[in-house]
Order: sequence, then C-alpha cells, then structure tokens
Amino acid sequence: MPQIALSSGAIDYQDTGGEGPVLVFCHGMPMNGTQWRKVVPLLNGYRCILPTLPLGGHRQPMNLDADLSQRGIALLLGEFIERLGLDDVTLVLNDWGGGQFLVSEGKAQRVARLVLVACEAFDNFPPGAAKAAAAVCRVPGGVWLMTRLMRIPLFRKARNGYGGMSLRGIPDEILDDWFAPATRSKAIRRDFAKFATSAPKRKTLLAWSERLRDFDRPVLVVWATEDRLMPREHGPRLAELYPQGRLVEISDSSTLVPEDQPQRLAEVLTDFLIQTGAEPVRRAG
Repeated sequence: MPQIALSSGAIDYQDTGGEGPVLVFCHGMPMNGTQWRKVVPLLNGYRCILPTLPLGGHRQPMNLDADLSQRGIALLLGEFIERLGLDDVTLVLNDWGGGQFLVSEGKAQRVARLVLVACEAFDNFPPGAAKAAAAVCRVPGGVWLMTRLMRIPLFRKARNGYGGMSLRGIPDEILDDWFAPATRSKAIRRDFAKFATSAPKRKTLLAWSERLRDFDRPVLVVWATEDRLMPREHGPRLAELYPQGRLVEISDSSTLVPEDQPQRLAEVLTDFLIQTGAEPVRRAG
C-alpha cells in the first residue's frame, strides 16, 4: 500500500489510478478504506483515493505532537490532497464529518464537490452512542478496554453501537481489521484517544457550521432513513446550508450506506458527478 509522509506522520492510502476525475473517500472511527470496498468497484472511469486517516484504524502511529483534533485531522486531509497534487477533488465523507472543516478553515480550494453521506454535522460530534465511547477513551486504559469488549459478540452487535451502524451487519472480519491496530499498539491507542476526545464545544461546532455557507460549489447530501446516529433532520438542514446543496434520501439503510446500499449509493454518486461536470473516463476498446 502506498504511503506518504505528512507533517503529523505517515499516512497509508489506496489509489485505483487512471485518468478519471479524482474522488477522495474518507472513513469513520476507527475504520479504513474497507468501509468503501463495495462502492469503489462500481465507479469505473474515476480515480478513487482512500487515505487511512489517524482515527484509530491506522497502522502507523502519528508523531507525539500530532494535532489529532477534529480540526487537526481536517487540515491533515487537506495536506494529503495538496501533497498528492490533486485538484478538482470530489471529497466523499461517511460517518466522520470533520472533512467539512476544510471549508470552515478556508482550506478547500482543491475541493470541487462535497458528498456528505450520513455523517456528523452541526453539533453532532461525536454522534449518539459514540459520546459514551468518547467518555471511555478519556479514562486511562479506556481504549484498551474497548478493544477487548469488541471481541464479545453481544457488545460488537449492540444496536446502540457499531451493531447499529448497518442494517445488514458489519462482517466480523471487517470489524476485526478496523480494531486490530489499536488492539496491538499502545501508540495507536494513544492516537485513538486523542481523536475520540477532541470534539469542541457545541458553540464552536455551530460557529464552524455557519462558515460552511461559504462553499459555493456542488454538494450532494445523502441521508439514510433508518439511521440511529445521524438525526434525520440533519440531511435537509445540511442541503439547505450549502448554497448548491441537494438532498437524496436512501431507504433501508443505517449510517454505513456503503455497507447497506452500495449499488444505490454508487448510482446516486455517479449521477451527481455527471450532472456537475465530472464525467467518467472510459477506456477505448
């Protein structure tokens, strides 16, 4: 897997290559690019890039002084895009919504479009039951305890936790992969805790949200109708906040739309890309 050294440490990433328009896919905590494993193969003609951000599922610890706050991760994502020399990027978020802070920080010049798929927004950082996880991470040894609890089927399938993020259920091997780095490495657990406990106060989050009105490029908001973590009203509210926002609701799905409805999500995403001038590049022959 390719790797790039950034100011906070080394970042692994996947890159399908090709000459098509660039899509950068971000993931949740403590996930990685496998969150999109069902969607990316359906996007022929696009160059899909999937960085493994330091949200706890990364395999290389960050520098001790790395800023792993919501704002810090957003800026690191912007640095990643810049260092790879990417322009006219379509930034796709699901679950983690902090990538929007590239806009509030005035660092979204290389982003041509946003696709917000059932993600954190407004003051919903972290969402619902994840607040309890953040509280656990504040306790010394809390992340270690969480990784042990995730081995217990009753805990990993709980509807108010990871079990509620997909109506289909996240395969055990995928969950194991997401939690493996923090299970093995004390330094990864340190990074995990830094990020998990980094959400700013409600007043700050709402102030940052107001700055999102400055993003005058196309935005697709995709919301899941059976989501237990992202409030239903946040979908239309986000679409209204962005000057060029549009809303599509997908039924029979929870937060992880790429897990529950990959085909429908790929169709909606492709339609949006074509309508906004990002045509796929088809190979001759």
